[in-house]
Amino acid sequence: MSTADRLTDSLYGLGWSTVKKLPEPAAVRLGRSIADLAWRQRGKGVLRLEANYARVVPDAGPERLAELSRAGMRSYLRYWMESFRLPAWSAERVKTGFECTDVHHLIDGIASPRGLILALPHMANWDLAGAWVTTKLETPFTTVAERLKPETLYDRFVAYREGLGMEVLPHSGGTAFGTLARRLRDGGLVCLVADRDLSASGVEVDFFGERTRMPAGPALLAQQTGALLMPVTLWYDDSPVMKGQVHPPIEVPETGDRAEKTSVMTQALADVFAKGIADHPEDWHMLQRLWLADLDPAKGPS
Repeated sequence: MSTADRLTDSLYGLGWSTVKKLPEPAAVRLGRSIADLAWRQRGKGVLRLEANYARVVPDAGPERLAELSRAGMRSYLRYWMESFRLPAWSAERVKTGFECTDVHHLIDGIASPRGLILALPHMANWDLAGAWVTTKLETPFTTVAERLKPETLYDRFVAYREGLGMEVLPHSGGTAFGTLARRLRDGGLVCLVADRDLSASGVEVDFFGERTRMPAGPALLAQQTGALLMPVTLWYDDSPVMKGQVHPPIEVPETGDRAEKTSVMTQALADVFAKGIADHPEDWHMLQRLWLADLDPAKGPS
């Protein structure tokens, strides 16, 4: 392991061991202080966040984008502070830490024998939403995690999420799709963060007026297994309780081949994500390049 990897792993380990012991108000203040410091330093992540927000809020000037990126970093650090502390939360704190509108879609989907896929963008705290599902709804689920470096950091993330009641599969390795399909055919629940493609097989979609790629997995799984596909969007307000909405299922088109159906369903998913992100842009934690024009400057302006 390199020196940088050891340092990264040590810092995350310190976060999990120390932050979870802080009183909640102290953790909130610490997260906000770290966020403001990072925002003032104007590093690559903050600049990328602002550039992404410029797509979401195209009429925003530099001052508004700076305000958004500051709020975005505070939201991002709230996610981390909550995540570090989640293993120490009581079951009651988890149950009351999230409020979800239109939750009947989720409850009906869980009760269905068809299996259920929940697809989310990188908004607010998807780990807290997952812990709420396993605790409040008493429903285990399977998810996929990107392999992080160093490997010990990835192991920490897997152990952490498994401790919250999730089955975690590695994104790489080629076996995740088959396992997810089996879980769904057995009537299980699968949760996938699905607004950024991590493979070479993503589906091109229109997203805030430009082209990007999103994962084909949710749509393909729904077609192959007959499972329901439901988008979920999350956000924060000024309270300690995260908010969310479960959206109606995205139907499999009646006509077209598999690729055409996948394209239509993934675009429908992108449209729901876009509405949720436009309503709460500061809670979309996208600090990476996303649009094709940014990934390949030859395709358009960066």
